[in-house]
Amino acid sequence: MSRIKVHDKEFELYIPQDQIERAISRLADEINRDMAGKNPLFLIVLNGAFMFAAELFKHVSIECEISFVKLSSYSGTASTSVVRELIGLDHSISGRNIVLVEDIIDTGLTMLFTKEKLRKLEANDVRIATLLFKPKAFQQDFHIDYIGMEIPNDFIVGYGLDYNEHARNLPDIYKIAT
Repeated sequence: MSRIKVHDKEFELYIPQDQIERAISRLADEINRDMAGKNPLFLIVLNGAFMFAAELFKHVSIECEISFVKLSSYSGTASTSVVRELIGLDHSISGRNIVLVEDIIDTGLTMLFTKEKLRKLEANDVRIATLLFKPKAFQQDFHIDYIGMEIPNDFIVGYGLDYNEHARNLPDIYKIAT
């Protein structure tokens, strides 16, 4: 499909599934290289990162663990600038190497909130892996270790990303039509 409608908005095809999967395979190779022998805990940020994490884990070959947290900072198409923790961390992370897995980083507020929390819980090392990064929207001062693709500051859906909880199931990524 080259165009779709989600609720009241039109979207056009932006990143096809094969391009997404190539980027994820490259990220997994980087993580496998950097985290070999470190038994990292991958912390997946729900809901959006579930498809990215599932594909990433098909290519992660190092010894590791996985857990999930559910955070929210969006309402509709805009960031609320408030991060809500809906489901919390259920592992001890003191002294652990953590890889935060996020679907998209735009303002960076959610990752800043999560990194600070993990540091207070005495994580040894916290790295960030994101499928998508919007450098023009980024408002923080921290390093993102693994970036699948840089994109403009368009609103997008598909491949786990939603508009009011719809369109997460799409295998491709679509941007809002102009």
